[in-house]
Amino acid sequence: MITTPVSHYTFIVHLESFVRENNRGALAALRRGLGKQPGTAREMDSYVLPGLSSDVTGKQEDVYYLIGALFAYWYQGRDDIVKNRPANLGDSMRLLVNYETVKGDNKEDVEKRIEKRLVSLLNCHRDDLPEHLRYIIGLLKSKDIPVDWERLLSDILSWQYEDRSVQRRWARYFWRNYHGKNQSEPKNEIQSIMNNTEE
Repeated sequence: MITTPVSHYTFIVHLESFVRENNRGALAALRRGLGKQPGTAREMDSYVLPGLSSDVTGKQEDVYYLIGALFAYWYQGRDDIVKNRPANLGDSMRLLVNYETVKGDNKEDVEKRIEKRLVSLLNCHRDDLPEHLRYIIGLLKSKDIPVDWERLLSDILSWQYEDRSVQRRWARYFWRNYHGKNQSEPKNEIQSIMNNTEE
C-alpha cells in the first residue's frame, strides 16, 4: 500500500511545527538518525511516529525516519520555514549550480562536480539512498538552497519503481536550464527563493 499525498503533507507539517515552535530538542533528536539505519535511533520515535498514518508499512516507515533526520539536519540553526521550494531535488541541485556560478565559480567546473554527485545519486540502490542524500542535503544546507520535503518524501517512497520516473524527473529538472540562461536570471531565481520564508 502506498501512503497518500495527504499523509505526506501531514508528516511534513508535523516536522515543520518543530521549527515554528523552536523545539530544538525535537530537531536534535531527529538529527541523531543521520548516518544510522533508518528507524534505529530510538530517540526519534516520539517525534516521527505520531506524525504517521496507521497504514504505513515498515519500509515506508524507514523513509519517514530518513526524511525526519534530513529535515532536522537542513533546518539546524534556522528558525523560519522556507515557503517557495524548488520542484524536486534535481531542481534544488540546479539552484546549487546557479548559486555557485553567481558567486564567481566556473560554471563548467561546478556543473561537472555537482553532476557527478547527481549521477551517483540517480544510479544508487534504494538501500544506499541515506548516505547519498545525507551528502547532497549537506551541500544544499551549506548554501541555504531549499528542499521540497513533501516531494522528496514522495519521491523516495517511489524510488524503486521500474519506470524510474523519479530519477528521470530529477535529471530533467537538473538539466532543463543547462543551455540558454544568462547569469542574471539564476541570481534573481536564487534571491526570490532565499527571501521567501515565513514571517
